[in-house]
Amino acid sequence: MLFTHRKRLGKMMPKTNKINRAELLKDRNTQAFLSKFLGGEISELEPVYDPKWGYRYPIVEKIIGDHSNVEDFLNTLCEAGILEIRLYDKVIYCPKCGSTNISVRYCCPYCKSFNIQKSSLIEHVKCGYMDVEENFQKGKKLICPKCNEELRKLDVDYRRAGIWCTCKNCSKSFDIPITTHFCRECHVNSTFEDAVIKEVYAYSLREEAREEAAVGWVIIASIMKFLQENGFHVESPAFLKGKSDANHMFDMAAYTGDMTRKVTVIDLASSTENAVPEQPVIALFAKIFDVSPDSAYLIAIPKMSENGKKMAELYNINIVEAKNEKEAVEALKDKLLKQK
Repeated sequence: MLFTHRKRLGKMMPKTNKINRAELLKDRNTQAFLSKFLGGEISELEPVYDPKWGYRYPIVEKIIGDHSNVEDFLNTLCEAGILEIRLYDKVIYCPKCGSTNISVRYCCPYCKSFNIQKSSLIEHVKCGYMDVEENFQKGKKLICPKCNEELRKLDVDYRRAGIWCTCKNCSKSFDIPITTHFCRECHVNSTFEDAVIKEVYAYSLREEAREEAAVGWVIIASIMKFLQENGFHVESPAFLKGKSDANHMFDMAAYTGDMTRKVTVIDLASSTENAVPEQPVIALFAKIFDVSPDSAYLIAIPKMSENGKKMAELYNINIVEAKNEKEAVEALKDKLLKQK
């Protein structure tokens, strides 16, 4: 998978990015991804090399469910000032088939063969004789071919004067080989001039975005702690497979019981306006319709709109209205512990 950026991002971001960032921080995928940073699971997102596909980001793929959209997802977060990038590696791709299964070959500049032998040049300091190391070797000792004196100590009796190569095909010698790339998939040789080189990045959370995202995370972390203290097994974010075999992501899933384990799913929705609109209710219903949990909760920060409440009642979704983490925990305490 290739990861290139439409523009390089510096420390300074356009002012409009703060608006974009506020909208992105409401996105379910963004919240699940940032929770990995906020919860301490990762401090920096580094790519993982796959011999077949090249560099990938498995954590992001699992969240958004489609590896082909990972590049756009990470680019969008960078452009909004949520993530900052660090050059991690550069990958060579075959100019013919696009494979990353490339072998780097050092070749003879005369006949282009890669059947070359690399040797070290040695200079005997006392008599000034210089030759490849193999010609100095006699058993385990280094003996000068010119004066027959033994060379015992590096940088005193002798010094290494560089590298010398010999082509086993044409027998010519040279100091600097030429570099070619051999594709193990389509068997094509290419040079530096032909090479397709792509940059690969590691990503970290910008401090400004961390502070903004932490507001929602604090609420989720407080709820998780409360549930765990009361005997629930909690996953956050949680991925549950539905009847359609599709995986659905929830901010949290709480499990109780042993033989007949019950599952409660919880999503968090916040609004900078007076109330959370009905869209998060609709989105949660679509997921629970496929997953069929024992109960579902939507935590609305600071409160849920009247239309949202009516829809939640129709869809059998429990609404929890709270202005902060303490109110959210208290409200869940009254409802969830009674169901346990």
